[in-house]
Amino acid sequence: MSRKKPAYLALYEALREEIISGIRPEGSRLPSRRSLARERGVSEVTADHGIELLCEEGYAEARARSGVFVTYRDEDGFSQPLKAGAARDTAAAPPRPEGRDTFPFPTLAKVMRRVLSEYGEALLVKAPNTGCAELREALCRYLARNRGIRVEADQLIIGSGAEYLYGLTVEMLGRDRVWGVESPSYEKIERVYRSKGVQCDLLPLGRDGIRTEALRQTKASVLHITPFRSFPTGITASPSKRREYLRWGSAAPGRVIVEDDYESEFSLLRKPEETVFAATRMQNVIYLNTFSRTVSPSVRVGYMALPRQLLPLFAKTVGFYSCSVPVFEQLVLAELLDGGEFERHINRIRRRERRGG
Repeated sequence: MSRKKPAYLALYEALREEIISGIRPEGSRLPSRRSLARERGVSEVTADHGIELLCEEGYAEARARSGVFVTYRDEDGFSQPLKAGAARDTAAAPPRPEGRDTFPFPTLAKVMRRVLSEYGEALLVKAPNTGCAELREALCRYLARNRGIRVEADQLIIGSGAEYLYGLTVEMLGRDRVWGVESPSYEKIERVYRSKGVQCDLLPLGRDGIRTEALRQTKASVLHITPFRSFPTGITASPSKRREYLRWGSAAPGRVIVEDDYESEFSLLRKPEETVFAATRMQNVIYLNTFSRTVSPSVRVGYMALPRQLLPLFAKTVGFYSCSVPVFEQLVLAELLDGGEFERHINRIRRRERRGG
């Protein structure tokens, strides 16, 4: 059963759409909390929460004794070169000691025992090439609830971690393409791509994402982005920059965006980070995520959400590959997602980090 959307979130989404569409242009002042509550038929507390979310995500900013003003620009200006300490941290959580956020072992062990008991010898049956239906369906429900991503189970591919899925995208899209990669970025992204024989164009980061000039000049037809806390800089792409990525993707035929959404579950925003995949109706954004950060580094399980337009290409080029994740691990993750343990773990960490550790 789907849960009703909270009033403050519905208000936030309505105001965000007005900002993105240009109804409320950059520099315009938002109504006061009291006026907004009266106009939209909500409480002042709801209006306040909705405005705070807009400010947290970078669509607006509060100015002392002046009000709240729109800061989002659809045609964003040039990004400035990255300076020391310039990483945007409105949604970034501070670094965590290794293992501090590992999923509680007693809970994990309990779910594992339940899966062993309930599935028995069915655990020995080979999984479908794209992954167990139970995990893919559980992921569909989770992504719709928490990430704003609405896909069907046949659009999800299960694989043994992000590095495996990076390689799979190369084999699917072809080695003759140029791949645009953030610079600096997580070193294995570039290493995996180069090991597959593709040419990488390193695109320098500014204070809110890939610099506009670099994006305009690149010869890449595939763009790999990590919009949330890009490693090692910690830069989170602004809403304007995310739209700029989408404009790049639509500016020429055949372009594809690979969105690497590592760690965004731990955003300190009171709503999930907006994904590029969910923000577009285009059929050229691939979404990647894993459980190595949210459950344990030893859980080498990742998943890829494909736009429906790419499913025939996937089936033709790499659909014959067997699933590289054991059935047991897939069913354990499905139970964690559907049983609520996974989300309770995420929420516990986010509450702790908001309190300052």
